[in-house]
Amino acid sequence: MTITAIQVIYVSFAEAAASFYLLPSFFPNVSLASFIFIFTFLNFSGYSTYICFIYPYFRSPLRHLPQPPPAKWPLINHGSLVFTRPPGQGYLNMMKQTDNHGIVYFRSFFNSARLLLTEPASLADVLVNRSYDFEKPPWSRDFLRQFLGDGLLMTEGDEHQHQRKHIMPTFSFRHIKELYPVFCSKSFEMCQVIKAELTDRRDNVLEIGHYSTQVTMDIIGLAGLGREVGSLRNSDDELIKNYEEILEPTAEKGIYFILHLIFPKWLIQALPWKLNQRVKITTSNLKRICQEFVTEKKSRMKTESEESKDILSIMLRSNDFSDDNIVDQLLTFLAAGHETTSSALTWASHLLALNPTSQARLRAEIFAAIPSPSTLLSSPSSPDSPDIAALLESLPYLNAVCNEVLRLFPTIPVTARISIRDTSISGHFVPRGTLVEVIPWAINRNPKLWGADSETFNPDRWIDASTGKATMNGGAFSNYAFLTFLHGPRSCIGERFARAELRALVAALVGCFRWEMADPEEVVVPGGTITSKPVQGMKLKLEPIEWGM
Repeated sequence: MTITAIQVIYVSFAEAAASFYLLPSFFPNVSLASFIFIFTFLNFSGYSTYICFIYPYFRSPLRHLPQPPPAKWPLINHGSLVFTRPPGQGYLNMMKQTDNHGIVYFRSFFNSARLLLTEPASLADVLVNRSYDFEKPPWSRDFLRQFLGDGLLMTEGDEHQHQRKHIMPTFSFRHIKELYPVFCSKSFEMCQVIKAELTDRRDNVLEIGHYSTQVTMDIIGLAGLGREVGSLRNSDDELIKNYEEILEPTAEKGIYFILHLIFPKWLIQALPWKLNQRVKITTSNLKRICQEFVTEKKSRMKTESEESKDILSIMLRSNDFSDDNIVDQLLTFLAAGHETTSSALTWASHLLALNPTSQARLRAEIFAAIPSPSTLLSSPSSPDSPDIAALLESLPYLNAVCNEVLRLFPTIPVTARISIRDTSISGHFVPRGTLVEVIPWAINRNPKLWGADSETFNPDRWIDASTGKATMNGGAFSNYAFLTFLHGPRSCIGERFARAELRALVAALVGCFRWEMADPEEVVVPGGTITSKPVQGMKLKLEPIEWGM
């Protein structure tokens, strides 16, 4: 049985009381408070020595698993991995350096145990086979709850199953297919806004990440809220400003996040840190905006002539959620629904800028299949309207490029689970309270799973050479080799939504512009706290082109 710090405190108080009341003749001048201090100090010294030096090296049931080379600093150990950039690269290096069969045991701060999953079998156990033996660590949930409330991403166990069951219909294939016209219209609106912006710039250089954030917020506004947010046309949009402030990948925010992983929340919030106040203001603003959305939607639904198909309307009609819980779900959908695809589009523009041959090949495929933007913008109710979903999903190279972008730059590069009971992974006993690292960045680039070119942009890996059609495995022998959307009951519920949205955005951008990096010598560094974004933004030099030219 593992002894906890709380149990050490109880024992210290018991020992102090026993010594004070039962042995007064031996310690006539020692007060009860002094006994408490002495025993607490001695017991915690012994406890710390056991936890940090004896248990991990001589008692832990995990100590016989493969381990990486020792770290330079004994008590920090491999805890420095949380500071590495790009996020997840340090774990990938550990996978390459350590001979293993699916699990690597390493020690983090103060020799605390960590397991790094490296192969499909161990990933399947944690994400699918024994998924409810593992939960998101409480400290990361507490941190994210500030921004996302108690939505689907934050809940666990029965509550998570209940929420996912009632939200799942809004992300069905049929519903996503109906949203393609929204994706396409907003994609071309973004291109028009960019073209207008370029007319005022002699160098034709823009930071594409800002526009990707605006367009994805507009899309989730229509698809999620049934509301025209209009952030593309309004650079001062309050919603965009608040999310950009929260998600901007600064060093200060990185430190703020890491400190939440090490120290209790109350301690960090007690610090005279300006960021604490900004977080309170922005999160309060976002919650207020979502509450206004719910109130407005309920009022509009009373007079609507036909049922709306956006996520918010469906949730309100279901009567399965309270207004407060719907607000929490909206906080989750607005953040996850726009940030994931915004990040993916930003990295797609980067990879295509670095690979002009792939960019030209993709443009040729799009022009051959789509004679003009009107093909994608025709009214879905028109009898001559094409099946936009089928059209975009049938383009092999478009889908290959999107898959390769999502593989190389997973939106959430690092995540973790903690065992809530004694369990096992790949036949190895795992005690309760063990932290398990699930690293999409590392798995998606692991050469054991993807081959020698695992870190190279190669969309052709997603195309079957014999048929010329897109594949869903990219040549990997297991679907667990691709972890961008995870797997199992905690997989990304909006995967279809994100994939469809990215197809439309990439197709429109490639059809309307040629581009290259503004600075060909720039080394773009992925950063961010939760999601992966370029630390200095993504500056591109764009050339507008006529569709089909």
